[in-house]
Parts: sequence; structure tokens; C-alpha cells
Amino acid sequence: MNIVLLSGGSGKRLWPLSNDIRSKQFIKIFKKEDGTYESMVQRVYRQIKKVDTDATVTIATSKTQVSAIHNQLGEDVGISVEPCRRDTFPAIALATAYLVDVMHIDPSESVVVCPVDPYVEDSYFEALKELSEQADKCEANLVLMGIEPTYPSEKYGYIIPESGENVSKVKEFKEKPDVETAKKYLAQSALWNAGIFAFKLGYLLDKAHSMSEFEDYRDLFNKYDTLTKISFDYAVVEKESSIQVLRYSGDWKDVGTWNMMAEVMADKTKGKAILDETCENTNVINELNIPILCMGCKDMIIAASGDGILISDKERSGYMKPYVEKIETEAMYAEKSWGTYTVIDVQPGSMTVKVSMRAGEHMSYHSHDYREEVWTVVSGSGKAVVDGMEQKLRVGDVITIAAGCKHTVIAETDLDIVEVQIGETLSVEDKEKYDFEV
Repeated sequence: MNIVLLSGGSGKRLWPLSNDIRSKQFIKIFKKEDGTYESMVQRVYRQIKKVDTDATVTIATSKTQVSAIHNQLGEDVGISVEPCRRDTFPAIALATAYLVDVMHIDPSESVVVCPVDPYVEDSYFEALKELSEQADKCEANLVLMGIEPTYPSEKYGYIIPESGENVSKVKEFKEKPDVETAKKYLAQSALWNAGIFAFKLGYLLDKAHSMSEFEDYRDLFNKYDTLTKISFDYAVVEKESSIQVLRYSGDWKDVGTWNMMAEVMADKTKGKAILDETCENTNVINELNIPILCMGCKDMIIAASGDGILISDKERSGYMKPYVEKIETEAMYAEKSWGTYTVIDVQPGSMTVKVSMRAGEHMSYHSHDYREEVWTVVSGSGKAVVDGMEQKLRVGDVITIAAGCKHTVIAETDLDIVEVQIGETLSVEDKEKYDFEV
């Protein structure tokens, strides 16, 4: 099975744990059987490989998420990077070209495209496999998976099938309705449209070529900023007459808000948190190194990170996005391919950061034009390379990196460094990378 996972958005409805760098799918909030925690993307990837060990998994995403993906899934997963945001059709077209031209998958093969962040049981991925097999039959150009509704929801668009059979031709699509209209749809065996579909790679490439001239993946990548912003639904689904839908009746949850996230949390709390005996239906997620005490809290979600603190009624938490958009702060936490990056303090002309690297990992070899850095090793060991000169790193060592110096750090053990950045301009854009052999 070939599968493309759409991973986008900043997940502002899960602030303060999500931000422009760390989207909701990377928050480690789901408890595994061994007691450790995993994120949405880790959970979904694990479930795919459990159902189909040979599955080719490609994540379509923005460049800001690449480091987090490598951090959580390793280097084996395929990544199709959008140079800029152009909506779902360009993203899927680019991922399709990536599969054909970079992964060398035959255009006659099918691919399944779906969001990266549903909370589902393994049967969902069995259904995705069935969806791929249905696309292989060539009975339709496009095969959708529709979710059997559990209630008349106003949150989702609806697929009206021609019949109530497991696989049916699609009669029509309906936009998000009011509750009374949704009830009428359910009487017609309607299904929630969750943005899950399968098609032949060649089919989508033909669609892409009809909308833009390009030779191959690289050419499409270079022209990406010229593509029209348009959703897959508007560009393909609404114009396609040959469509089938496969019914899925298993457990499926869209955990896009704290209220929904609380429903799937294994524990009431994560991190340092105490709830007294009078608390009811309250969840606490605390990433700070200080305790949170809750007393008499009812139907509440409390979330704390370096980006801020949320205290909300669960039902109201679904309406937080416009308020979060008014909060102008830099992301205080990010996952990198080599570990994590946590901002400790920000002052005019300086910023203090804790860098935590995993054993065996290394940073890119890079330089900064507008800032110097002072590194202090607080735990572990490794080595630094500054302008080609190698130096051992041990607890207590201090290194000053002048502006313009090429440098990297290689972790021999788990390594923690406190980094103080000094300069009038402190920006993530101030970075030049160079080739480097470890």
C-alpha cells in the first residue's frame, strides 16, 4: 500500500502545546502499553506498519515540520516538502510527483491520501488497505472512504451514496448542514466526508498537468509558488463523475480541539499535576517543571507549556482560535532531527536556550551572520567542530562561537547544552548551512 499523510497547520486549537513549529500531531499525549507516550503521527505510523509492514508512507508537509518528523519517525519515512502553502490540491500533486519521480513508483499503482491526525483503531487502516485495493479495480477514477456517522453533526460535509452497500457510487456531496438537515442526510445512508481518498498515481498526475505545465517533481517543486491555491475537493472531487465511496463503521475521532483530545487521553493528568477529590471531568497537561494544583475544577481543561497557560471550560475550548491568534509570541519549544530546543529566557539583545541532543546525533554544520553564541555543557559528552577545529565537550566546558564561524555539535552521549545567543538581531532565518562529513 502507498499512503500519503497530509500534515499541515499549526493546530492553534491545541495551544499552548501546539504552535507554528510544533503542530498538534507532534504532541506526545497518547499512552502506549509500556507506559511511554507517543504523538498522533507516531501512533498513526505505527498502526500503518502494523497492518501493512511493506507500506510506503510519505508525509506531505511544510519545511517547518521536517525536523519534528525526523525526530519522531526517523529517517526512513518519505517526506514531500511544500516550499510554501498552496492548499491541498497542489500539496497532493507534489506528493504524487514525489512518489513517481523520486520513489520510482509506477504511475499505474494506487495511492491512499488521508489526514495524519485521526484517532482511530487498527480497523481504520485495514479499511485504507481495502480502499487501495478498490482503486486498483479501476471501477472508478476516485474512491472515497466515508465515515458512518454516530450523530447528526454540523462539523462535517456529507457524502450521499446511491445505496447503503459497503461500496457504492456517489450520488452527491453536501456541505456542512444544520442539525435538522443532517438528520435528513442520515436517513439517506449519508456518510461523513473526512477527506480520505484513493486514486491511481497517473490519474492525479494527468490532473496536475492539465492545470500547470511541468516536467517532473523537481520542476513542479521549483514552480510551486506559481500554482493556484485550491483544495483537492474543488479541483478534483467536485468535477469528477466517476466516484465510489467505501463505508467505514469503526471508531473514528477528529481530535482537533482540547475537548476531543481529553476524550482519548488515557490519564486525567500528564506532567506535574494534582487534582483534589472534588474535581470532576477535568484534564491537566503540564509541560512545565513546576506543579499545578487543581481544586474544585469541573469540566475543565488546563494546559501549560513554555508558550503559555490555558484554563478553559471544555466546551468553550473549541472556540479559542481567534483569541490565540491575538497572542504574539515566538515558539518556545521545537523538536529537531537531533533532539529538542527549549527557550528559557528572552531579553533585548539576548536569548537563552536549552539544547538537548540524543546520543549519536549531530547538528548541521552552519554559521550565523548576526549573532555570537556561548555554549555551556551541563550534562553528557560530545565534541564541537568550529571552523574545522575539533574540541571535546564535557560537563562544565564553555565555548564561544563568534558571528560568521562555521560550527556543529556531535553528541557522543545524551547531551544538554545551555546556549546564550547574543546580538541585536536574533532570528531563525539567520543561518547558513554547509556540507559536513561526521
